[in-house]
Amino acid sequence: MAQEMNNSHLEQNPEKTYKKRLNSWAIARLLPDMKREIVARFRSRSDADGHLQLLLRVTPEANLMLIFDCQQEEVVA
Repeated sequence: MAQEMNNSHLEQNPEKTYKKRLNSWAIARLLPDMKREIVARFRSRSDADGHLQLLLRVTPEANLMLIFDCQQEEVVA
């Protein structure tokens, strides 16, 4: 039974990382000291661009930009 739980966990993990890689376009809020905070992620550039235009209309004072974010998998030691 413990092996079944471990196998199901291993089967779900690659799917989750694949789904995360699909959302490569992101809207980032620029912060001081060249830092950024991801506001939202999108699969296509046109979706991200449309959402960015909407956010800039609603909050014109926001410092936002569209980025292509290649997410690297973190290695857990």
